[in-house]
Amino acid sequence: TVASYGSGLRKFHLFCDTFSVPEADRLPASFALLHSFCLWAAADPEGDEAAYAGDIPFEPVSAGVAAKYLDAVRAWHLAQGWPPPLTEEDRTRIHWSLRGLENMQRGRRTRPPHPPVTLHMLAAIKGALQLSDPFEACIWAITCCSFWGLMRFGEATVRSRGQFNPNQHLKRQDALFGRDLDGKEYARLDLPSAKTARPGEVQHIFLVPQDSLCPLEALRNLASVVPATAQDPLFSWRDNRGEVRPMLRDTALEFINRTLASKGYGSAFGHSFRIGGASFYLSQKVDPEVVRIMGRWKSMAYQVYIRAFEQVASRHTAHLPSNYGL
Repeated sequence: TVASYGSGLRKFHLFCDTFSVPEADRLPASFALLHSFCLWAAADPEGDEAAYAGDIPFEPVSAGVAAKYLDAVRAWHLAQGWPPPLTEEDRTRIHWSLRGLENMQRGRRTRPPHPPVTLHMLAAIKGALQLSDPFEACIWAITCCSFWGLMRFGEATVRSRGQFNPNQHLKRQDALFGRDLDGKEYARLDLPSAKTARPGEVQHIFLVPQDSLCPLEALRNLASVVPATAQDPLFSWRDNRGEVRPMLRDTALEFINRTLASKGYGSAFGHSFRIGGASFYLSQKVDPEVVRIMGRWKSMAYQVYIRAFEQVASRHTAHLPSNYGL
């Protein structure tokens, strides 16, 4: 029991370190934090619903083991003079979440989970780039928007140059800037087609100011460094002949991973930005319903808020990097 409690507590602190959870929020731990921790520990992030996945150096654990992790955190609270962090009702809710996750993932685990891109990895990428260079300006716009906008990497890149289709992929004219009800600026990317969209349905990606890691500034820089027509790819660069090119997925990931490796980080995958952004928002106590809206995860409870979300986005998600001196 002592050994298993130690393992569970180490896993909890690994989760908190990965997602930059402040020490003051770990003890006492909230229901929301422990609920996210358990799903993170048990989740297979290969599916589109992998909002809680994280950078764990082991295989995901079973629902039963995740429940034992809660016992470890409870024992730690008691040892530190705090009351149990969860009521029986709270534990029951987490139990049913884990059961549901287990049912969804049964028989689907074939590869290790994809790690998330963290806020400091995002800063490291920016610090290594020359934003006046067309290719690197495009790389920064893609990474920044994918992280903060919870985008699938395939929504910002294409597999080949000839694959770009203006009826399916983001174009320059699909990036719109506006101001919300508080007078705060936001950007909206209108996806002509998306993995989870019905035929003809346009999905929206919302972006708000984020201090030194700002997606709005990244888009403006891209427009300045890589002038293009309204019908050209949104995330594009110009080659030595001056031709506008869409960013290729494999080329972008190869460049990003070389950059991360030079800074001492591990590899990122296409889903790592979406996972990382969602995990960071959740670690900062952004309402899970807001995260679902931003990530366009399907749920009837959230669809009614989608049209109005751009009007209040800055209230929930703006200027978070300043908390970390970025």
